[in-house]
Amino acid sequence: MGKKGNRIQIILECIEQRKIGVPGCSRYITTKNKKNTPNRIELKKYNPILRKYTVHKEIK
Repeated sequence: MGKKGNRIQIILECIEQRKIGVPGCSRYITTKNKKNTPNRIELKKYNPILRKYTVHKEIK
């Protein structure tokens, strides 16, 4: 049997786009180590709808 890891899959969603109310959503799927980073993470990612780099925050 394989061992269970500490890495979990998370979804990052653009918070700037949600604030201004533009339809659609920019989401990215990535993984993180839940032991090293127990808090929700924020990363700057490219938003193709707004055509610029924006802050994406972990949801769920």
